[in-house]
Amino acid sequence: MAQYMFLLFDTEDWYDQVTAEEFQSQMKLHTAFAAAVEAAGASILGGEALERSSTASTVRQGNGEPLVTDGPFIETKEALGGFYVIECKDLDQALALAKVCPSPNIEVRPVMDTRSGAEPPA
Repeated sequence: MAQYMFLLFDTEDWYDQVTAEEFQSQMKLHTAFAAAVEAAGASILGGEALERSSTASTVRQGNGEPLVTDGPFIETKEALGGFYVIECKDLDQALALAKVCPSPNIEVRPVMDTRSGAEPPA
């Protein structure tokens, strides 16, 4: 089985308008997604929702001391709002599952095997 990270991106203005009922409704969609993953014979190894990007700090490595700044490093219209780590058969299954994930934009990326003796990425 292969592992894929689903990076969930959306605009953050949703937080400004969401009611408690709408928030719970969205959480139910993620519960249904988890059931769909299991029904497909795959599994969720981890995942979390993230606080707004305005709460982020960025550490930038370079010459000298690392530079710490408030907020995300780049300006974007959409922000990383959460993630899942999914274990499934292959990329085709990962993409099929991403299509039913309740997020408007999902980046699907293979998790690199970094164990001792692992092959370098192609």
